[in-house]
Amino acid sequence: MKKILILNGPNLNLLGVREKGIYGDQSFESYLEELKAKFPGLDLSYFQSNSEGAIIDKLHEIGFSFDGVVLNAGAYTHTSVAIADAIAAITTPVIEVHISNVHQRETFRHHSYLSKNCKGIIVGFGLDGYRLALASF
Repeated sequence: MKKILILNGPNLNLLGVREKGIYGDQSFESYLEELKAKFPGLDLSYFQSNSEGAIIDKLHEIGFSFDGVVLNAGAYTHTSVAIADAIAAITTPVIEVHISNVHQRETFRHHSYLSKNCKGIIVGFGLDGYRLALASF
């Protein structure tokens, strides 16, 4: 059974209540239950943090033993060289996911420091991006 971590960054703990026009009205916890039902052959773990250091620590912790990471680093995508370096340092493949189409938003969101170190990128398909990422593993 493949071990996959879904790792969400800052403000994603507020899915379902924040900016519903952009992020929808479903909490990630309820969506995670749907994912577990759709992928019974995967050992899915979930971690969310608003702290850059905690995200890096989690990548280091599982980065040599898991089969994949689905990472939505939120705004850290556009600012964190440290998370990019953590992805480059581990052997577990990482797929970058964004709920919204970041290229239709503010200009600063058009650049990702993480992308060059990721296996792939899924952008703009809402929460379904997580399903697409899991299917790729």
